[in-house]
Amino acid sequence: MSKLMESIDARTKLVGENRLELLLFRLAGRQMYALNVFKIQEVVQIPPITIMPHRHAAVRGVTHLRDQTISVIDLSAAIGLRPLPDITTSNMIVTEYNRSIQGFLVRSVDRIVNLNWEVILPPPSGSGRSHFLTAITHIDNQIVEVLDVERVLADIIPYDTRVSQEVLDAELAAKAKAANMTLLMADDSSTALGQVRDTLKHLGVTVIGVQDGLQALTLLRRWLSEGVDVYSHIFMLITDAEMPEMDGYRLTHEIRNDPRLKDLYVVLHTSLSGSFNNAMVEKVGCNGFLSKFQPDSLAELVQNRLREHFASR
Repeated sequence: MSKLMESIDARTKLVGENRLELLLFRLAGRQMYALNVFKIQEVVQIPPITIMPHRHAAVRGVTHLRDQTISVIDLSAAIGLRPLPDITTSNMIVTEYNRSIQGFLVRSVDRIVNLNWEVILPPPSGSGRSHFLTAITHIDNQIVEVLDVERVLADIIPYDTRVSQEVLDAELAAKAKAANMTLLMADDSSTALGQVRDTLKHLGVTVIGVQDGLQALTLLRRWLSEGVDVYSHIFMLITDAEMPEMDGYRLTHEIRNDPRLKDLYVVLHTSLSGSFNNAMVEKVGCNGFLSKFQPDSLAELVQNRLREHFASR
């Protein structure tokens, strides 16, 4: 299993090239699922678990791993399937999302595949588990479902989207609301979109949400073709890094290389490694980077941008 998680440097080079690697695994049934390898720290055999009272139904307990205690989540139960019947033979995928470490129990790990984001598609509307998916793809004539871990975690540990009173600038929020200040956000997770909307409503800001970078770029260019002044219509763009069809890095690259859009204020908002993203922000030309999900930090960043916007008018 250690060989499965080697060569992280080579793997990170895929980010920004509109490519990714997925770890394929199975849960209680035959369906194949996937997670982005870049968010995975390691895959291990199930360690000893301590059962905690009053825990969430999908949380099997906690375990001690590499000098830290982490929650162990039955991923099958967390997305509404039957719990894994025998966890003694299970694997645990150790991941880092939103500045926290968690372990996900899966029945078996299959392999890693290297794909282009263009073959990663949004889940079809009306699919039964679509709210737990960010995307689907086809591998070896089989549908693979890419899970929305942010949604899984939000169901287990609800996020607080409130902004601290010491951070919130009420006068600025009233000014933003009166001016109908709007930002564009690209994120394939409906949970992440909802979190940002709920936070920014306290700032008097409206959010236009799209599900991937290609949708964002298409919308921006459609506005231009219709004669819309994009810089007046939206005051900034917030984009996730990993999205079907076009990732946030490629989206930013395309914006910076379009003379009509090159000065758009773009912020990368992602649960990926902060140190890596700081380098990618500089490489592709983002104006800033923000780790998910920090309401106060998000509010501070957006308020600072609002002040810049109003000062330039």
